[in-house]
Amino acid sequence: MSRVIGIDLGTTNSCVAVVDGGKPVVIPNTGGYKTSPSMFAISQDGKRLVGHLAKRQAVTNARNTVFASKRLIGRRFDSPELARAVDLFPYQIAEGPDGDARIVAADKTFSCSEIAGIILREMKRVAEEYLGEPISDAVITVPAYFNDTQRQSTKDAGKIAGLEVLRIINEPTAAALTYGLGHREEQKIAVYDLGGGTFDISVLDLADGVVEVMSTAGNTFLGGEDFDRRIVEHILEEFNKAEGIDLRDDLMALQRLKDAAEKAKCDLSSLNVTEINLPFIANDATGARHLNLELTRETLEDLVSDIVNQTMKSVEQCVSDAGMKAEDIDHVVLVGGQTRTPLVQQAVTRFFGKPPHRGVNPDEVVAVGAAIQGNLLTSGDRDLLLLDVTPLSLGIATFDGHFASLISRNTTVPVRKAHQFTTTRDDQSAVKIRVLQGESENADDNHLLGEFVLSDIPKAPKGEPEIEVAFDIDANGIVNVSASDVASGREQSITVKTTGTLSEDEIEQIIAENANVPFPGDS
Repeated sequence: MSRVIGIDLGTTNSCVAVVDGGKPVVIPNTGGYKTSPSMFAISQDGKRLVGHLAKRQAVTNARNTVFASKRLIGRRFDSPELARAVDLFPYQIAEGPDGDARIVAADKTFSCSEIAGIILREMKRVAEEYLGEPISDAVITVPAYFNDTQRQSTKDAGKIAGLEVLRIINEPTAAALTYGLGHREEQKIAVYDLGGGTFDISVLDLADGVVEVMSTAGNTFLGGEDFDRRIVEHILEEFNKAEGIDLRDDLMALQRLKDAAEKAKCDLSSLNVTEINLPFIANDATGARHLNLELTRETLEDLVSDIVNQTMKSVEQCVSDAGMKAEDIDHVVLVGGQTRTPLVQQAVTRFFGKPPHRGVNPDEVVAVGAAIQGNLLTSGDRDLLLLDVTPLSLGIATFDGHFASLISRNTTVPVRKAHQFTTTRDDQSAVKIRVLQGESENADDNHLLGEFVLSDIPKAPKGEPEIEVAFDIDANGIVNVSASDVASGREQSITVKTTGTLSEDEIEQIIAENANVPFPGDS
């Protein structure tokens, strides 16, 4: 059996690892970098570029360079998050045939799963080049708060990349596996994961080789990209005040500003002040204009303090859902590059009353954990057992518009639960089952996973038929739902593949289209 790689498919950067000789190893790409930008581009001469090659040409080809696509995967085009943030993306976002968000580059429309598949294909190539052998199996991580659509879309992306996805696991859980390696004593840990586009917090119990997730919470549209955006807005305003020029409609200038904002943000993790210098950022009748701006850590913290405060609300909820208090947590593990920000570290330290653990690399720990899980799945090693949870409640819509929860959030998976319902009209011969995910009592406020009809119910007075609806969540967190009429034994079921998830035919078509498309190797 070939080795299993672990892939952290990140919003900003992706990372791949493998267990080699009994030890997890982070695999560098051709250029020696242990992470690769999660970027894809079609150059002006039609070449497809991934990773560093895509990032290097982003300034001059912003419209056809795709970044942060993880924020769009599994989302509907009309989702509130996308409506609020569509101006964040220089590339065009279009509506797919089933209402899903899709990406346009060089006049070609890509599903978000296809873009993710292209990035995963690059990580597969990096691993094969390093190991000198073909790779077919992988464990891929997702944010803990991803819903079923986003998880299934990520699994589809793995198939498009030519990978057999053995397991989809949550990013904080993967980090906990890395942390738990070699720790045999019982302890409660919190994993605070703030990446480029998403935020997760998980509370876990580590005891005698068992990693048990107690609770999880988060926000799938909050992360370092929002920090960058705040800095860009600040620079735009300051430049407009000084020069009277609004750069918002200049895509090349905006991409230069975004790159400068990201660098300034990183600098201010270790410095109190940094300078942003962008010559020839604009031209007018008087000639070239140059941008020179001083940015202090204090200004940055004023710009992003509300974002950090939002994460801490999720932290408070997660600790409460675990039935604990902050002082019950023994160690806090920081994951994701954005946790290098001093303001984030201060907020975490203040809440838990202790400084975070610094023994893991926040950029690599998730990929390492995925590789460990892959090794556990294939080696038969039972020294470490993982028990994960479903992040959101699952249930169905009732006739009065309410949400009937069958499986509550933070239930350990895999799990199967059933509940009996009945008809609301005399001689009703069919019922529609609407499968929902979320926390609102109002059905319409929750995320629709899918729907199906149970038909041929024997005629009977309302309230008499017994209709059993069963939810089955597998270890990947992917949902199967069945409904049956108890009297007749008539059953109908679906594997929930929601609006926005590709059909098997679409996946096969994408694989066939990409089979002979060359990608220049990363460097």
